[in-house]
Amino acid sequence: MGCITKHYLNENSLLGVWKIEEDLDTLLQMVEMDAEDKKRYRVFASTSRKLEFLSVRALLQELIGRNARIVYNKNNKPFLKDGSRFLSITHSHKLTAILLSTNEKVGIDLEYMRANINSIAFKFINRKEKITGREPETRKYQLYLHWCAKEALYKICDKEGISIRRNITIEPFEVKDSGEIKGFVHTKKINDSFDLFYTRYDNYAIVWTKKNYDKE
Repeated sequence: MGCITKHYLNENSLLGVWKIEEDLDTLLQMVEMDAEDKKRYRVFASTSRKLEFLSVRALLQELIGRNARIVYNKNNKPFLKDGSRFLSITHSHKLTAILLSTNEKVGIDLEYMRANINSIAFKFINRKEKITGREPETRKYQLYLHWCAKEALYKICDKEGISIRRNITIEPFEVKDSGEIKGFVHTKKINDSFDLFYTRYDNYAIVWTKKNYDKE
């Protein structure tokens, strides 16, 4: 299927989503890889990881052109090689998403919603947070939105010494198909609030955020 959405959030920010329905040979023909890309690609043993890797490059080319290249820092955080935009990447199951902005830091996360998230909620939900969903499906969706929101904040804050349970708190919110969330990050270096936006696509939860912020 390829790119299923290319959405301008504003004049500076662009969100794209790719649904992986192609096989490896098809994606390889669609993507231009430099020497570093090819080196990384050869490391992956599983077909699913190779498909994810190629779908990211295919989507990036769809969004901003075939010359766009991704590089990684020592913490494996992705950046555009030319530094023209801030970048965040996420993938789960058959979806890949990229968020780009020319003037704001960005974070995005999507997750395919499986049934077992209740059993691990204690690992990322803290005592300040409220899960209000009573119906099993609503509760599952709300837990996934919390998880995705925290992952998006983890990414926008560059992952520096952050515990998603202890250092990130999501305010209570009304669970809808699409909406807004308020999140807070508190560490020795960061003490800030963030506006997050979420939506549901089939059985996926997607949350993103963007902001200019200063570390304390």
